[in-house]
Amino acid sequence: MKFAARFTGWLEHHWVNPAYVGWMLLGLALFFFAAATNTLAGWLYVISGVMLALLMVAALLPPRHLQGLVVTRSPVQPVTAGVPLEVELQVSNPQRQAKGLFQIMDSVDSGLGPIPVTAVGTLPPGQTHRWQYQMPTSHRGIYRWSRVDLRTAAPLGLFWCRRSTEAPAVAVVYPQVLPLQRCPLLDTVGPRHGQNWRYSPLAQADSQGVTRSLRPYRWGDPTRLIHWRTSARYGELRVRELETMANNREVVIALNTLVRWNTTSFEQAVVAAASLYTYALKQGFAAALWLPQANDSAQDHVLRETPRVMHALAGVEVAPTTQGSTPLPQRATIWLTAAGAPPVDLPAGSRQVVWGSVPRAVNPDSGVSSILWVDANEPLEAQLQVNVA
Repeated sequence: MKFAARFTGWLEHHWVNPAYVGWMLLGLALFFFAAATNTLAGWLYVISGVMLALLMVAALLPPRHLQGLVVTRSPVQPVTAGVPLEVELQVSNPQRQAKGLFQIMDSVDSGLGPIPVTAVGTLPPGQTHRWQYQMPTSHRGIYRWSRVDLRTAAPLGLFWCRRSTEAPAVAVVYPQVLPLQRCPLLDTVGPRHGQNWRYSPLAQADSQGVTRSLRPYRWGDPTRLIHWRTSARYGELRVRELETMANNREVVIALNTLVRWNTTSFEQAVVAAASLYTYALKQGFAAALWLPQANDSAQDHVLRETPRVMHALAGVEVAPTTQGSTPLPQRATIWLTAAGAPPVDLPAGSRQVVWGSVPRAVNPDSGVSSILWVDANEPLEAQLQVNVA
C-alpha cells in the first residue's frame, strides 16, 4: 500500500495520475481492444480507439491548465501558543484565458497539523484569488515549509495533476506567557542591604519627565520646551532640560539547556522563562535572557530585546553536553534548571527554580538565598506566585 501511494503520488507530481473514472475507462478501452483482436470486429476497434483518444486528451489538459498560475505568500506574523496563525496566499492568473476548478494545498510543517486545502471555482484573466486561513497552534516552535501545491483534474476529471511552486514560509510560535499578578521570587532578587533589597533609581536625560535645569536655547530644540517666564526675565530664550527616573535593577533569566530534561518539565521551564521575563519588564527591571546556545556574536550570550528573546525561546531545545559553556553574566540571575544538574556558581542575590520532587541541600556560601521547587504535575502559574524563603 505504501509503495502504491508513493507511486501514484510520483505520477501526480511528475505527470498525471488516473482518477477512479480514468482507471475504469482505461480498463474498458483495453477490454474492447482485446475483444476486437479476437473477433476482428471493426466497431470494437472504433470504440477502443475513441476511448484511448479521450484518455490521451484528458491526460494532456490538466498540466496545461495549471501553467501560468503565480503563487505568492504574505509574511506569517508571530503568535503565542494557543493563538491561531494567520496565513495568506495569493494565486494570480496573468494568462489571457480563465482558470478554474483547481485546489490549493499549502504543505505546512507536519508539527502544525494536517495540510489545509481549498478549491477555486474560477479565476478570470488578470485576477488574483486571495486565500486566508487560520492554523491552530498548541505548541511553541519555529515552523518552516517551502511549497504550495496546485492540483486539478479539469476539464474532464479523468486524471489528477499536481504541480508544486516555491512559496517559503516561516511561522514563529512563541511560548505561552502566564499572567502573573505577583512573583516574590523575582521581586526579591538582587543583593540585600540590611533588611531591604537594593533599589537605586537613576536620573536619565529624556525628552519628557520632570525639569532638571534650564539652559540657553540651541538650534533644533523643540519650542514646547522653552520656558517663557525665565526667557522674559533674562532677555533670551531658555529651554528646560528634562529627566526621568530609571530603575537600575537588573535580572538575567537563565535557562539551563545543557542537562537532561523531562519533556513536560522543559516545556514548563520555557513558559516560566517567558513569563518571568515579561513580568520583570512590567516591574521595571532591566531584564535579559541567557541561553547556552545563544549566537556567539551576541555579547555575553545575553538577549535583551523582547522580539529576540521570544524568538529564542520559541526555538530553544535541550542540548545536553559535557562541554563547558559561556559563563553566566555577573548579575542577579533566575536560574531555571532540572533536578540533578551539576551545581553552578551564581552571583549573589540569585534565585533558582528547579524542576524536581526531591529537594537537595544548598551550599550557604553560594550566594543563593532560596530555591523554588516546581512540580511538573501542578499548575505552573500558582507555583511561580508562592512566597519563597
